[in-house]
Amino acid sequence: MTTTLITGANKGLGHEAARRLLALGHTVLVGARDPQRGRAAADALGARFVPLDVTDDASVAAAVADVEAHEGVLDVLVNDAGIAGSAAPVTELTAADAETVFATNVLGVVRTTQAFLPLLRRSSAPVVVNVTSGLGSFATVHDESRIESRVVAPFYTASKSAVTMLTVQYARALPDLRINAVDPGYTATDLNGNSGPQTLEEGTDAIVAMATVGPDGPTGTLQDRHGVLAW
Repeated sequence: MTTTLITGANKGLGHEAARRLLALGHTVLVGARDPQRGRAAADALGARFVPLDVTDDASVAAAVADVEAHEGVLDVLVNDAGIAGSAAPVTELTAADAETVFATNVLGVVRTTQAFLPLLRRSSAPVVVNVTSGLGSFATVHDESRIESRVVAPFYTASKSAVTMLTVQYARALPDLRINAVDPGYTATDLNGNSGPQTLEEGTDAIVAMATVGPDGPTGTLQDRHGVLAW
């Protein structure tokens, strides 16, 4: 049985990925910082809720202890928790706004990955999936045929570039793990006011694909539902 923890899984992409991986036979742990919403989501899915705020060291440590006590091992970690940050004009953005976005989107990935590494290494085929964005791809945002080229969101885009580079670096440093970044694409979620043209199923195709790779699967890549993306 494959044990999979998804952060930010009480809604959106994380929730849909949890549903699909459960259908594939995974034991899914729904990580969420809001206990009421997280527990309700887990109960509806038939998963187990794990309280987890990726911005808080104590919360992450408690989540590790929880998984160790109940499952004893973690096979797949999906770092999905993320925020868009302030929608203020660029001229009104502050360093504090940047800190807020990076605290969840970047430091949250570092904090959670580092903390769960010992449990991942107990797995025979450990996998980490980092949910990034095409908005963090230099190639994509310079491609005028893509909607990403028309988005101005300095801190969100920079945070997702950082997640992609972290993925590459972790993959090189930890060759015993399969570690990949995925771009869900422009999917209808709360993050964008449900304005994306893709369905949640389409948006989670890459997450599910990378969460189910074997020991000889790719690592250190950036992928969307169509395959490898340029960075």
